[in-house]
Order: sequence, then C-alpha cells, then structure tokens
Amino acid sequence: MYAVIETGGKQERVEEGQRLAVELLGAGAGQEVSFSPLLVVDGDGVLATPDELAGATVSARVVGEEKGNKIHGFTYKPKARRRRRWGHRQRYSTIEVTSITLARLAKDGAAVPGGAPTTTSSTEA
Repeated sequence: MYAVIETGGKQERVEEGQRLAVELLGAGAGQEVSFSPLLVVDGDGVLATPDELAGATVSARVVGEEKGNKIHGFTYKPKARRRRRWGHRQRYSTIEVTSITLARLAKDGAAVPGGAPTTTSSTEA
C-alpha cells in the first residue's frame, strides 16, 4: 500500500517506514505530523475521490532537519560596476512515515461517522 501526499508544493509517493526529506515543517524532532492523502493505492484498488479519501490520513514522525546542497549565484550589471555573488542552502525536514490510515467504510461505500479508523500495513498481504 502506498499513498501520494502533498507537502511544500510538491507531491510525494510514500509508504510505511519510508524516510524522505520535505520542505521545512514547523514541527521539531520527534513530533508527529499528519497529511491528507491525494491518492491511496492498496491491493484491492485505488482511492482517489474526495468521498473515498474522507477520513484518510498519513501519519509521520519528524526525525530531524538537514540542509541541501549549496546553490551559488552571480549577478552583474554591465558598465555599472555592479557585481553580486550569493549563495543559498535550502533547509529540509526529514520525516519517517509511520502509518497510512483509511476510514472504515459502510456497505454502501460511505464513511461511517464516528467509526474507528482502520490501519493497514504495507507488510500485510
């Protein structure tokens, strides 16, 4: 089972236990964060509509922060003695996906209000 989440203006495909670097989150190391999935694929099918994804969450734990590679830049204005060198290192949060949770569905396909969510694991067949 895997899910597609959106964070930092980018979409990422995630599975349980996966670690990935995303744009800096406001959470510190060890804190739990959750994302609303845009798509969930399990062994039975694909969940993609808002009705099917109602109540679905992807939970992750923030492992730490890191910096990306240094980007160098240089600008100049000809004939004006204007030169400027600059650099930038993007900061990232490293997260580890702990679970992908789907809402329990009734027989007609609607989410059961107040029903306990069911957690599916990628190790299950």
